[in-house]
Amino acid sequence: MAKKSQENLLDHEYDGIREYDNPTPAWWHMVFIGTVVFSVVYYVFFQLGNAGWTVQQAYDNAVARDLTSRFQEIGELEMDGPTIRKYMDDEEWLTVGLAVYEKHCRSCHGDNGVGQSGPNLTDNNYIHIETLDDIARVIDQGANNGAMPAWGTRLHPNEVVLVSAYVANMRGKNLPGRKAEGDKVITSWPQPAADDTPAESDEDPTDPSDPMDPTDPEETDDADADAP
Repeated sequence: MAKKSQENLLDHEYDGIREYDNPTPAWWHMVFIGTVVFSVVYYVFFQLGNAGWTVQQAYDNAVARDLTSRFQEIGELEMDGPTIRKYMDDEEWLTVGLAVYEKHCRSCHGDNGVGQSGPNLTDNNYIHIETLDDIARVIDQGANNGAMPAWGTRLHPNEVVLVSAYVANMRGKNLPGRKAEGDKVITSWPQPAADDTPAESDEDPTDPSDPMDPTDPEETDDADADAP
């Protein structure tokens, strides 16, 4: 047994230490080779393929399903000023606008809208904006020969409205960042429409022509004459 052990020693020696020839089993080599081959297939399939199984694609699909479900509550919003102004005060739906901004806008307009390659959104100066409607239009259609990309083909109309409301709320914060650009100065947005204000009647309560008007002297005399 000792002689066999001596035969399994390798020839090289380091500081009096000799290495015993004890190779790893064949199954270990097969597992190792299999993991290398699998990693190549995995990378090609998930990183270069179009199967929609990547983590990012799975996340995007989940977000899209969630938004579709939530948007059923409000229907498809109009991309106009009154609608944007309405949602500027809706904290729940502004979180959707924030999520859209963080995913699609922050890389150019910076954290909190302070500007990077894109303009600072927190001052009162604008290049292409004069009204709230224009914010949705620029996001939807783009501007400046493509420097501001058109997101209308990639975002749901409700996402355009809600991120417009979120961006509109940034105005006037004047956070330190990229210097103000544009000669259009907007110091305030219009107040929201009072949808729940009761409509005033056009009918004059003291109109003498009203047959039941108690202030009509003729009606009063007739009533006195008929009294028992």
